[in-house]
Amino acid sequence: MRIVVLDGHTLNPGDNPWDPVARLGDLVVFDRTPPALVVERARGAEIVLTNKTRIDAAAIASLVDLRFVAVMATGYNVVDVAAARARNVPVSNVPEYGTESVAQHTFALLLELCNQTALHSAAVAAGEWSRSEDFSFWKKPVVELSGLMLGIVGHGRIGRRVGEIGAAFGMQVFFAGSRQADRADVDELFARADVVSLHCALHEENVGFVNRDLLHRMKPTAFLVNTARGGLVDESALREALDAGKLAGAALDVAATEPIDPQSPLLGAPHLILTPHIAWASLAARRRLMEATARNVEAFLAGRPINLVGQP
Repeated sequence: MRIVVLDGHTLNPGDNPWDPVARLGDLVVFDRTPPALVVERARGAEIVLTNKTRIDAAAIASLVDLRFVAVMATGYNVVDVAAARARNVPVSNVPEYGTESVAQHTFALLLELCNQTALHSAAVAAGEWSRSEDFSFWKKPVVELSGLMLGIVGHGRIGRRVGEIGAAFGMQVFFAGSRQADRADVDELFARADVVSLHCALHEENVGFVNRDLLHRMKPTAFLVNTARGGLVDESALREALDAGKLAGAALDVAATEPIDPQSPLLGAPHLILTPHIAWASLAARRRLMEATARNVEAFLAGRPINLVGQP
């Protein structure tokens, strides 16, 4: 059984061996595959694994030997599942592997907004503490989380875990969904929360739903955190709100275009922390993802596929 991985580098940059998958067939791993080479590289493979490399309808039609697609992630919009279904090619994903890592990164971002540790460490390194007349100084006010209101958009595993951690910090936690039916709750959440954290899937109905109106509802002392999907936020509206001081700060691990567009309005925005989509990427989470992907392939080979997506 020939197994081709189209974009293996992020899952295994050298510290997360492919052994669990390799034992299941004749494995070929490409670190990265440009769109023009998808068909060429996957040709002859019965099983294709992808993370962010698109497998569109044309590719599915061209890959006559294809029998199974395993998405090495939770989001599976990179695969045309309707075209796969028409060919009777099952598609699986990994619905849960990074909850703890993403929740941890969410609070890493939030705590940086509150405590500005990098800013103060840089100030000490620059000699500002040595020159200070006082035993203590701060470049920006330090914010205590206890007693603040944490508004979470999304009720899934990660959102619930973030809520648990927030409660452990003494925060008041409340939730809302991101679909049209939830908009009244979302409006209230953005208006009341001291921290808004996004943990919902991206779909046609909520693209850019964090728009100018919602951002202007936020308290000027509030923070926005997004470790979900970049497309949830209108990036131009966020830049405008930060420039105008409509909120105290934002921290994002995702962007609408990834890698981020060098012309993105987010770059250079004041009071903004950006990390390069790494919340999911701890070694522990990537090991779980590798093992879960191997289980998906193994289940397919046994005739009992699991974690199927896009089913009627």
